[in-house]
Amino acid sequence: MFISNFAIKKPIVTITAMLALVVFGLVALVSLRTDEFPDVQQPIINVTIVYPGASPDVVERELVEPIEDALFAISGVDAAQSTSSAIDGLAQFTIFFDFEKNLQEASQDVRDAISSKRADLPLEMEEPVLTRFDPADIPIVSMAITSDTMPATALTRLVDPGIVGELRSIPGVAQASVVGGIEREMSVFVSPQSLRAAGLSISQVVQALQAQNLAAPVGRLDGPLEETTIRLKGRLETPEDFARVVIAERGGQPIRLGQVAKVMDGTEDPRTLALFNSREAVGIDILKSKGYSTTEVADAVRERIQALQSKLPPGVKMEIVRDSGVQVDNAVANVQSALVEGALLTVLVVFLFLNSWRSTVITGLALPVSVLASFISVWAFGFTLNTMSLLGLTLAIGILIDDAIVVRENIVRHIEMGKDHYTASREGTSEIGLAVAATTFSIVAVFVPVAFMYGVAGQWFKPFALTIACSVLVSLFVSFSLDPMLSAYWPDPAVEKGAHKGPISRVLARFNHWFDRQADNYKGVIAWALDHRLAMVLVAVGSLVGALVLQGAFGGAGFVPVSDRAEVEMLVETPAGSSLEYTKRKVEEVTRIARNHGEVRYTFTTIGTPLPLRSPGVDQALVYVKLTPKHEREVSQEQLGVTLREEMARVAGANVSVFTSGFGGAFKSIQLELRGPDARELTRLAEQLRREVEKVPGAVDVGLSTRGEKPEVEVEVDRAVAGRLNVTVAQVAQAMRAAFAGVDSGDWVDPSGETRDVMVRVVPEARVRPGDLGQLPLVAGATQGGPPALVPLGQVARIRETVGPAQINHLNREKVINIQANVQGRSLSEVMTDIRARLDQVRLPPGYVLGEGGEARDQAEVFSRVFLALGVAVLLMYLILVIQFGSFLDPLAILISLPLSLIGVVLALLVTGDTLNIMSLIGVILLMGIVAKNAILLIDFARWAHSRGLSMREALIEAGRIRLRPIMMTTLAIIAGMVPVALGAGEGGDFRAPLGRAVIGGVITSTLLTLLVIPTVYEILHDARTWMLGKLRRGKEHGGREPVQRPPQTRPGT
Repeated sequence: MFISNFAIKKPIVTITAMLALVVFGLVALVSLRTDEFPDVQQPIINVTIVYPGASPDVVERELVEPIEDALFAISGVDAAQSTSSAIDGLAQFTIFFDFEKNLQEASQDVRDAISSKRADLPLEMEEPVLTRFDPADIPIVSMAITSDTMPATALTRLVDPGIVGELRSIPGVAQASVVGGIEREMSVFVSPQSLRAAGLSISQVVQALQAQNLAAPVGRLDGPLEETTIRLKGRLETPEDFARVVIAERGGQPIRLGQVAKVMDGTEDPRTLALFNSREAVGIDILKSKGYSTTEVADAVRERIQALQSKLPPGVKMEIVRDSGVQVDNAVANVQSALVEGALLTVLVVFLFLNSWRSTVITGLALPVSVLASFISVWAFGFTLNTMSLLGLTLAIGILIDDAIVVRENIVRHIEMGKDHYTASREGTSEIGLAVAATTFSIVAVFVPVAFMYGVAGQWFKPFALTIACSVLVSLFVSFSLDPMLSAYWPDPAVEKGAHKGPISRVLARFNHWFDRQADNYKGVIAWALDHRLAMVLVAVGSLVGALVLQGAFGGAGFVPVSDRAEVEMLVETPAGSSLEYTKRKVEEVTRIARNHGEVRYTFTTIGTPLPLRSPGVDQALVYVKLTPKHEREVSQEQLGVTLREEMARVAGANVSVFTSGFGGAFKSIQLELRGPDARELTRLAEQLRREVEKVPGAVDVGLSTRGEKPEVEVEVDRAVAGRLNVTVAQVAQAMRAAFAGVDSGDWVDPSGETRDVMVRVVPEARVRPGDLGQLPLVAGATQGGPPALVPLGQVARIRETVGPAQINHLNREKVINIQANVQGRSLSEVMTDIRARLDQVRLPPGYVLGEGGEARDQAEVFSRVFLALGVAVLLMYLILVIQFGSFLDPLAILISLPLSLIGVVLALLVTGDTLNIMSLIGVILLMGIVAKNAILLIDFARWAHSRGLSMREALIEAGRIRLRPIMMTTLAIIAGMVPVALGAGEGGDFRAPLGRAVIGGVITSTLLTLLVIPTVYEILHDARTWMLGKLRRGKEHGGREPVQRPPQTRPGT
């Protein structure tokens, strides 16, 4: 071959090329950013619009429905996944776009769509807030600040802007957001009684503040040589300044704000709360900027926290609650350990068979060169150094050394035939070269289609697939250059002379002699198999069918495997309409139960804080439970979750859902989407379906996304009475919003220089009971030329208590209620199968549709795309083999080996209790390339031997004997490389374990069956082709009137 011949003739060039690959690989490795998982970018835009005081049905009617019409007209919107929600005073939209859509363009399209509807939207709504949802935009570090000496208001002021400002200055920190705490404001608490006594309404108070608290540019003085700016100093600075503001004049006497309201440097009404071990705290979430390494930013944050700790007032403590930097370091370190351990085990396998340290070194050098050179491709493609790219290298360890094993083994075989090392290196590499190239390109053909899958699956698999593809191409180059060059110039005397010295060599020599005898015995096994071809085919087909039946009957399927990351999350939902204080009490009960377990280190709770793709509310809380490290616990994370779920079921007055997936988010695995036109009928049907789902074994934490109804106070204006008093509905709305929701009446700069809101609302004691609404004074218009009069709200409106929806959700512009559940004790596929069977018996009225979302939809989508990519990969592999063998029929025998690997996959997953999930599916992908490798080596030699005059049966038997050693070496090398992954040791190891187990099981069964079934199938195909060619030849010979008599000819090998 050209490459090997050139490498042997130019050893200096070869060594220089290898050193260059190593050096550039090290440079690339140092330059790579470190993250736990690949960057997955999905074009999702979140829109939040605040509409103070509006109930969910009002928000739906006045905001959600008109804005949806504009948003869904945008090009590229994925309507099937886009959702909208209406809750008290808030509208939320989550818009999914096609993956081709540019995120910046999508953001601008959303802004333009909302702007086009602005004239139809209520004036009282606040400006929309757009955020781009990025799965990577999760806090890399979360901390809790507590104090035994400082009140919550002072602690909040210490945190923001003090500590937050310090953290934001760290390079790579994109955002440092405060969780919990109490924001400072200028609070104006108006007394309804004082308003009535002064003859004022709350709207007049708001108008006076807005008019008298401002600073504005008013022009300049233009002198002959200079300009002087004129500044109006109208901003109020202290509570006393606000209290002296004149609201109105009665009887010639000014009425000041302080006479009708209490003005104070206060805090906003608390709507969020953070608790660290049930103590009130202020949390800080740190998000990193794009292009920065998680570990580097997390390290810098930790260093800054240590520096700040010494400067904090006495009694104030900062605790790191979550640290992704440590998790990433541990996960990457564990994968790196698995990589090194797999490499060492693989080299030991090589040494076991070659019984020569020099041959082992020559073969083993392919590993460091190939692995380091692979980092060049990781850097060139813009990937991060994450567990998926490293996992690709870990899985490729056995494959990377395969080419070198086959080449070196063939060179050694030629040396043992009596050739000099130079000739043996050249001819041995040339003889095996095309087969090795075909096997490598077959592996590349498997992974390239996988790397370019559409959607999230493609982005997730791309680093893994391209890393393997590039690494095996490098290993092919190394095996064709470095290995033959070293074999030619660094000969192994032990191999040449046959002298094996030392106790280890003698033991290994006896092993190799034993193996050679087994190889000779294997000839008889192949002969028996070829004599019983039908039986072998039936065994293979029966084994495959049996394995698939076992998988269907006893095996399960899921989306992602559970990973023990020493953390559990609990979602606490109190009845709709619960106060912050009520939710806090229930959370304290929940966390107290959790901390009774010795495996729990601490708990951190956030109440009312918006969660990803969720609507915020003080009636829901997220509890983060940190556990002791995995190796210090006798129970797993999942087992503890089962216990917690049983204990939390006894907490009255709250629903507690437990999440043990290990990846956060608190999203339930099962999401059934019930859509329909009528809200009441939809609720009734959803409740009926919920009860059915609860009966399914394995379905736990069953609930609805709407969370029922909450108490409301309905105010209906009596238009006749209001008209006689000259009171408009707009006046009523403005007064009620100011009194009970609060109105931002301007800005105030606090002593620290931060700009705060000036909020006007009635005193807290006047907004507790529904009857308080009737006492709100309104200004009636002047009648018969007299002065304006005051009337209470109860005089012009009917006030009654009722109930209304706590939340209204839309999916694709239709009302939707999700029936949600987690899975426990069974696989996702098993539970979903039982749910489908049970719900198929429920008849839905016309217009109502039940669909599937959540992990079931994600699993179906990802699996379908992976199987499509595998189909393309098999086709590419077939075309490569057609080119290699020059036959359309011969490659079919090799492709027969692919499904045989599934037998071992199923058995391995059943034995270990793993499901067929995204990680075991990666193992199946890997197997497609590995399994074909052995079959190619076997058939390629058989074809070569047949071309030299052996009959096909003799060629197959001889191929089995000669190729048994390299096949077993590569098989055991792959298994050795997979063992550390399959054991699942270390943090995150159980997430990767199904992959290693699937590969090991598939390699074992496919190798055993390949050695027997593939020769059988190939001989069947060969005989069929010979029969067809003979028939065609005889047809041609008898096609003329006088057939020419030819002497019988003997085909080579027959």
